[in-house]
Amino acid sequence: MDLKWLEDFISLAETHSFSRSAELRHVTQPAFSRRIRSLESWLGVDLIDRTAYPTRLTPAGELFHGQALEIIAQLNHARALLRGQQSAPPDTLNIAVPHNLALTFFPKWLTEVKRGCGEFSTRLTAGNVHDAVMALESGSCDVLLCYHHPHQPVLLDPARYDMLALGEETLRPYARRTASGQPAFSLPGSPQQPIPFLAYAAGAYLERMVALMVANGEEILHLTPCYETDMAEGLKSMVLEGHGLAFLPDSAVCGEVERGQLAVAGDARWQLNMEIRLYREHRSSKPLVNMLWQHLRESTVRRRRP
Repeated sequence: MDLKWLEDFISLAETHSFSRSAELRHVTQPAFSRRIRSLESWLGVDLIDRTAYPTRLTPAGELFHGQALEIIAQLNHARALLRGQQSAPPDTLNIAVPHNLALTFFPKWLTEVKRGCGEFSTRLTAGNVHDAVMALESGSCDVLLCYHHPHQPVLLDPARYDMLALGEETLRPYARRTASGQPAFSLPGSPQQPIPFLAYAAGAYLERMVALMVANGEEILHLTPCYETDMAEGLKSMVLEGHGLAFLPDSAVCGEVERGQLAVAGDARWQLNMEIRLYREHRSSKPLVNMLWQHLRESTVRRRRP
């Protein structure tokens, strides 16, 4: 039995979509389907009800889902033991964060949190959104910090996980600012002069946000893809060098905008707001997590008061 089969199954249980999970797991859909079939053959039961849409688990699949999460958590714990990294002390917060938030939102947020909660150690695991969610489900972290959008929701069971909304992030097009103060490129472009487009790699959360924005737009964009990467910081570097236009989170470029290096390259039709959320498992046994949660919940209530 291959560990990847368990991770594939957990992903499918979250997304309810073979195509979406195959994309997130960076394999073709036929290869992904074969791996799920291999797991079912190894177990000797059907885990997926293939007569339903969206895809759903069979009763055996529902039962095995919890077992799969426990197996992954136990393996992660065993790996930590063998690496000499036994469970972090009680005053260490283990947090899973997507790369973009780890580089932009997280440092300032942590400074504000420590002002209210006092000093504590953190252990940060940065990855893509999908892997960060799996880290929480498998018990590899205490809290998950991630983006959320109604059309690309984080599929965590509210009966098992608590959630706090920490703020919003805006995704919009940026290009290098010229000497005249204008962006070097601006949407929508034209068939005669398509804009060189710096894109997120397939499967990245922000790639799906950009695709959603473009699909719902009132006007056709004329873009020529010329570069792609998983990370907003990589796209920002290319934009600063004048290689093209990219959709970037405001938090990733605020300094460059203030210094006059970058400019917004399109109007309000080409922007999208995402929520920044924090998740934890309900009734955490870790005092630090409970103290943090209480502080953040009280801070949220104070901000909402008139």
